[in-house]
Amino acid sequence: MKKPSSKIREEIARLQDQLKHAETREAERIGRIALKSGLGDFDIDETELQAAFEDVAKRFRQNQGSDKSRSTGKERGGASTPPAETAPVSPGAAQGSSSEA
Repeated sequence: MKKPSSKIREEIARLQDQLKHAETREAERIGRIALKSGLGDFDIDETELQAAFEDVAKRFRQNQGSDKSRSTGKERGGASTPPAETAPVSPGAAQGSSSEA
């Protein structure tokens, strides 16, 4: 039995709302971590900061299958060690814009 288009629209609206809430939770979590790491003290261009985050995401994707404990730190009692290689952060930009999440 096929669903009427109105039911499909309702389901899409519900799923979009769920997606919005999930993205907000993720953005808040990442934002808290970024602030704890000191990124709030810099005035970094948003595109430069996004590129740095993409580099970090790429590194974690490469390590995901081989060493999950390294990326989460939870298997070692919750204390994560700093990565051996970090992207350079120029002084001045993590204030960010209000256009995000």
